[in-house]
Amino acid sequence: MQHLEEEIAHLTRIVDELNTVVTRQQSEIDRLTHRVEMLLQREAERAQEGSGGIILGDERPPHY
Repeated sequence: MQHLEEEIAHLTRIVDELNTVVTRQQSEIDRLTHRVEMLLQREAERAQEGSGGIILGDERPPHY
């Protein structure tokens, strides 16, 4: 019986630690998602203003 109680205590501690890690990761994911949304919105506003610049894929860089 004591062995089972020790095992349950150990598993409970592990679950608590994993919960802490998952909670922290979710907070970071939420923060990064918000930042990406802000960057996408900012880039969309830039594109609407026309200040995004022209990208030419086959144009040589100026140092050639």
